[in-house]
Amino acid sequence: MTDAMLPDLLKVTRDSLPALRALLADASATLKDRFTQDGRLSAAAMEADQPAAHGLAWLATYVEALAQMQDWAERLDAAGKFGPMEALLHQIAFGEYLAQIFGGIPMNQGEIIRLADLGIRATPDQSAQTLIAKGNTTAARGALVGLMQDNAGHATFGTSGLDDELEMVREQFRRFADDRVAPFAHDWHLKDELIPMDIVEELAELGVFGLTIPEEFGGFGFPKAAMVVVSEELSRGYIGVGSLGTRSEIAAELILCGGTQAQKQHWLPKLSSGEILPTAVFTEPNTGSDLGALRTRAVKDGDSYTVTGNKTWITHAARTHMMTLLARTDPTTSDYKGLSMFLAQKTPGTDADPFPTEGMTGGEIEVLGYRGMKEYELGFDGFKVKAENLLGGVEGQGFKQLMQTFESARIQTAARAIGVAQNALEVGMQYAQDRKQFGKALIDFPRVFGKLAMMAVEIMIARQLTYFSAHQKDQDKRCDLEAGMAKLLGARVAWAAADNALQIHGGNGFALEYQISRILCDARILNIFEGAGEIQAQVIARRLLG
Repeated sequence: MTDAMLPDLLKVTRDSLPALRALLADASATLKDRFTQDGRLSAAAMEADQPAAHGLAWLATYVEALAQMQDWAERLDAAGKFGPMEALLHQIAFGEYLAQIFGGIPMNQGEIIRLADLGIRATPDQSAQTLIAKGNTTAARGALVGLMQDNAGHATFGTSGLDDELEMVREQFRRFADDRVAPFAHDWHLKDELIPMDIVEELAELGVFGLTIPEEFGGFGFPKAAMVVVSEELSRGYIGVGSLGTRSEIAAELILCGGTQAQKQHWLPKLSSGEILPTAVFTEPNTGSDLGALRTRAVKDGDSYTVTGNKTWITHAARTHMMTLLARTDPTTSDYKGLSMFLAQKTPGTDADPFPTEGMTGGEIEVLGYRGMKEYELGFDGFKVKAENLLGGVEGQGFKQLMQTFESARIQTAARAIGVAQNALEVGMQYAQDRKQFGKALIDFPRVFGKLAMMAVEIMIARQLTYFSAHQKDQDKRCDLEAGMAKLLGARVAWAAADNALQIHGGNGFALEYQISRILCDARILNIFEGAGEIQAQVIARRLLG
């Protein structure tokens, strides 16, 4: 044990949690009264005071995150694995997040939410005061980074708390990312190239595309927790590679939840083997997160549907074989009730002819980061989809079917965020060790090692919240709240880690030749896709208050 560590740490952190839960309950009750009109929760009232509503989401995320850190620490302690590094991660996490809860939680740059904004006043109890005063100190951060330097080759700093089988999965994909992805990722990014097909084929051979698909449909039947670990490690190498599995995961989840038996038997084995690469085609140019306002039409004509309309921000659209395509089949509706989901076949394109399928056109959207699969705008004019490829065989179920996949999609995004953040930490730490200024390594300066320590701490916090949401999903429990929290926090952690790692690089971080410039660009998308941070906070708040 080091002098920077608090005595009776687990008891002190455990004792701080009941007051936090009471604080959240108080804030929820206060805001529910504020936002209730005529006996019902008012969307207009919530919108008028978005900072308070979204602040409640962040407060709930912090409380759940600390609860999961406590559960992690207790499990490790029971197994005899709660060592000095784990203790410092835990101590600093509580010290910092408690200080933010009582002093102001940063929802985003320049957006700080305070308890007074939620209509409540509270002071920390004795255990919280102790942690705020002594938990996250310069000495604690220095001691943590000292231990991290002794373990610099590890993909995670501190025991993650997963079982041995999942740790074996982590190690396998960590090696793949280190050998086959990380050395080439920056070159792919700078040249704005698609991830090479030999990488895609190797991922298929490793079972990435069928990881969670049931064995009866050709998959491995692994839990969602396994997909989290795989996504995390592959994204540590390059977010584009980590996201390849997400495409198949979303498509498979749609088919498993909403498809007919015939559709499951036809599509799932092909998705699992990588014979078919899918893409998700939901967003439209003028709708963004408002999926209920989609205008793309699908009109039935005999044994097929004719699709007309435009889509945008479609990832990996060119060389895929199938689109999960959301379109309006009931022209009398103007909301989500008239939407249907299709498993639309297309011909994979080439560089010369990216969209050879009749009735379909497309153009690339040039982007800052997240380049390995490319983004596209698509146009449909007379595009045909077989009627048998209407997901579930019943019109009007598309929005409901899509909502069933959002838990998994957001857990996936949180996992990718952890991988990107871990990459930023490792790159930043290596630079801080190698770079000498004023006669010593950068890592010896308190504001540098402080940044690295907080990266490691927040990564572990986000990691435990994400693992918890995955375990809830694996137990068939509703986990949209937990998944949303994991995604909300993970995206902020990834951006902070990338930004701080670039700051450690100084001017070199601004040079395209240094990979931290790519990591920063890749990290920025995480707070936008699969539900922008503001939308995510709104969804969480409605669940808490509803």
